[in-house]
Amino acid sequence: MSRFRFTVGRLPDEALLSGLALGDPELAVSFVRRFQHRVFGVAIAVTGDPQLAEDIAQQTFERAWRHAQIYDSRRGSVTTWLTTIAHNLAIDAVRSRRSEPVPPEDLDAILGVVSETPEQHALADEASTRLRAAVAELPREQGRALVMAGIYGMTAQQIADREHIPLGTAKTRVRAAMGKLRTTLASECRGGDHAQ
Repeated sequence: MSRFRFTVGRLPDEALLSGLALGDPELAVSFVRRFQHRVFGVAIAVTGDPQLAEDIAQQTFERAWRHAQIYDSRRGSVTTWLTTIAHNLAIDAVRSRRSEPVPPEDLDAILGVVSETPEQHALADEASTRLRAAVAELPREQGRALVMAGIYGMTAQQIADREHIPLGTAKTRVRAAMGKLRTTLASECRGGDHAQ
């Protein structure tokens, strides 16, 4: 039996996800063990609340189990799919709490975080690394507006109030940042496809 467990631990992510979908208890446990730290890391990075992050991690695995059959490897790895679920659940949780907006001085620190912190290490899959690099290349004002909107779920009006700028300027900054990110990430994906 221990030899079988060793083999299960070496199965590809997609095989473990299939086992989770089929309700295989051993494969489900292996799936959770493989991804639990990364999923929790994403949740804690967004929420900053360990108890809430644990709840989000549990919800992430429940959602993965319920929706495993719709996973499409052509759209990204299992890791990217799972961390996206965790990130979206964490954003929803933060929005539902309607917490106090992050002070602008803290946003500068968030934008400049290096990948050696535990939270960033948890997010250090291929897609998030590219995304962080692309955000870091944006002009500071656009990067701040994008983080406020995308990570903290702030509306354009909230961004305008927080940054003491006109509403139209806040909308323009978010729109421009999104356009630049799309262009940067799309060109990287095309370049990556040619490299393979």
